[in-house]
Amino acid sequence: MSEHTLDARNILCPLPVIRTQDAIAELDPGDVLHVSCTDPGAINDIPTWCRINGHEVVGIEQDGRDIRISVRVGSTE
Repeated sequence: MSEHTLDARNILCPLPVIRTQDAIAELDPGDVLHVSCTDPGAINDIPTWCRINGHEVVGIEQDGRDIRISVRVGSTE
């Protein structure tokens, strides 16, 4: 398992989800992706995308405008 980061700040929906999807496609099951974003819609959009696609949100932190969503990559099977 390894940890990775994605900077999706200052871009609006649907780009944070699309960039998260693209980054996760390059990772292995069990890896964790930490997504930094500022679009408030990402708080709902990324977890919904994860649930549909078999990934696990392991944490959401918000500090003012900054949001950090941590996603554990699920199995590709």
